Amino acid sequence: MIRLANEADVQAINSLFKQAIAYFKDKGIDQWQNGYPDEVDILEDIEKGYGYVLDIDNKVVGYSAIVLDGDHNYDVIYDGKWLNDDYYGTVHRIVIDNKLKGQGLASQFFEFAKELCLKNNINNLRVDTHEDNISMQRLIMKNGFTKCGIIYVEDGTPRFAYQKVFTK
Repeated sequence: MIRLANEADVQAINSLFKQAIAYFKDKGIDQWQNGYPDEVDILEDIEKGYGYVLDIDNKVVGYSAIVLDGDHNYDVIYDGKWLNDDYYGTVHRIVIDNKLKGQGLASQFFEFAKELCLKNNINNLRVDTHEDNISMQRLIMKNGFTKCGIIYVEDGTPRFAYQKVFTK
C-alpha cells in the first residue's frame, strides 16, 4: 500500500536511501554521491505533502516524492522538447529496498502518481534520471514514458527527461 510518509518513517526512508547510495557507488554511478538526499530532504518532502512510502506488512520498503505543482528544473529542456506544455506532476527519488528489487514495486509509484494526477485534473507526468542509471531508465520506459531530452538539476548535472501523457 502506498501512503503519505510521516516523521515516524524518516529513519526507514533514510535507510533505503543509504542502500541506494551504496549501490550507485558500487556500480560507479555518480548519482546521490554528494550528501543528497538526506533526512532534511525527506522531512521537507513530508512537510510539503510530497513524500510517499510503499508499506508492506507495516514495513516501509519503498519511497518516492510525488509533486503536483511543477518543477523549475523542467522549465528548460535541451536536445529535444516536451510532448506538450500542459500542467504536469513529477516523480522524484524512487527507492526500493534492495532485498525486494525486481518485483515490480517501483512501478507502483508511477501508477499511484498517475492516479493522483488524474484526481487533480492533471494529464501529464514527468520524471528524470541520471544518464548512468540504466535500471531506472528501463523502469521509466517500461511504464510508458517517452524520452524527451535533457534537463539540468540544481547542482548543474544533466538528467535524461521523460514525459507521459494520459487520459481518464
